[in-house]
Amino acid sequence: MREFTARFATPQEVADWDTHVQANPRGGDMLQSASYADVKKHHGWRPVHLVHEPDDGSQPVYTLALEKSVPVVGRVWYIVRGPSVEVLNDLVGFTKATEAFIRESAKNVFLVKYEPVFLAGEEAQQTLTAAGLTKSFDIQPNDHTALLDTDREPDEIMAGMKSKGRNMLRRAEREGTPVERVELTEENMKTMFALMNTVGQGEANITLRPYEYYRKFWTNFAEAGQGRLYFVHEDGEPSMGAFVVNYGRHGTYKDGGSKPRRKQRGDGHLLQWRVINDLKNDYGIIDYDLCGTPPSDELKNEEHPLYGLGLFKTAFTKEVIDYVGVWDQEISPAKVALWNKLAEKVMRQLWVRSKHEPFY
Repeated sequence: MREFTARFATPQEVADWDTHVQANPRGGDMLQSASYADVKKHHGWRPVHLVHEPDDGSQPVYTLALEKSVPVVGRVWYIVRGPSVEVLNDLVGFTKATEAFIRESAKNVFLVKYEPVFLAGEEAQQTLTAAGLTKSFDIQPNDHTALLDTDREPDEIMAGMKSKGRNMLRRAEREGTPVERVELTEENMKTMFALMNTVGQGEANITLRPYEYYRKFWTNFAEAGQGRLYFVHEDGEPSMGAFVVNYGRHGTYKDGGSKPRRKQRGDGHLLQWRVINDLKNDYGIIDYDLCGTPPSDELKNEEHPLYGLGLFKTAFTKEVIDYVGVWDQEISPAKVALWNKLAEKVMRQLWVRSKHEPFY
């Protein structure tokens, strides 16, 4: 079991943040990026850049923590989709180093929320418990997701699709359904947001953030060369849109929207196929996260709010990945008890009412 020491990143390391995160043992995640840190900085969180160095002298782990102050109680750190340690067992030494560092250099932090990208299971649960962590509720939509292996030839990827999805894709190709990568103009971003507003948010239990949040997210990632926007057109107007992210060698279907009652069959399948191949050709992505499905044991549950989205996304890859989700490290158990019993609920309600967006 490896031991770690923790410290704040230097200004130069922060300036080169994406390079360091993408060199992490498991490659890093778009929600650990400099672009995302800047988005959250404008929406109530303070980015904290951490470096954990293992005692064997191997590759350090660069981790973005988002910090939010809680009146009277203290500060919370939320490590979104991280840390990107090499193996799950590294979290034992990682959390130990984090606590020691907080007690020395960030004394007002009472809680750290981790979201490591490891598969759920009994072994993972035992390791996370041994690391002193307690299971919390899931936050990110892709804690259960369809993850497509794209480190293959296009013919192999298509052969691995469900036959219905493959037939829909080919039909859209035959009918010449127009799919286009478009510039990230103000007009196109507003069109994309409008399409997201028509995707049946109530049925899917999806809460949209304000337009300015998405505008900042899309702009940041596009300007960093890490994001792009696609439209499908029907009758000369955008009928479906997708904003996708390439971070290192990982691709993600970040945002999508569409008009209801479209006439073109298979347009969504063809849109995703175009995106997958573009990201493979341009960046050599090894996987593509379709970003959010029901848990694997609820895929056939027609009452699940993500049932319809799950059907579409599992057309590309039949396997659904269940990650371990969010786990809490209680630096101050007394303050965490207050947070869990009252403070978090109050802060989340106030945040939604005042900012019209989710707390996290």
